[in-house]
Amino acid sequence: MDLVKLNMYQRLRDFEIPASILDEIFADEDDLEILETNWEELENNGMTSDEIADEIAKFIFEQLDYTPDQFTEENE
Repeated sequence: MDLVKLNMYQRLRDFEIPASILDEIFADEDDLEILETNWEELENNGMTSDEIADEIAKFIFEQLDYTPDQFTEENE
């Protein structure tokens, strides 16, 4: 994985997108191309990587009807 993709992956993980979801996106060439294209466009519009990751995370959560703590394992 090149550094740009690794950075996108890490930034999205920082915003609580589970690795399993990201692995699916990054394994699918079409999905990855959409992600890269949109990330670059948002960057060109002056957004920081944190702002971009936050917006993309919100979009992914909305599309999957998912809340970040939904898959968190409770160790009680």
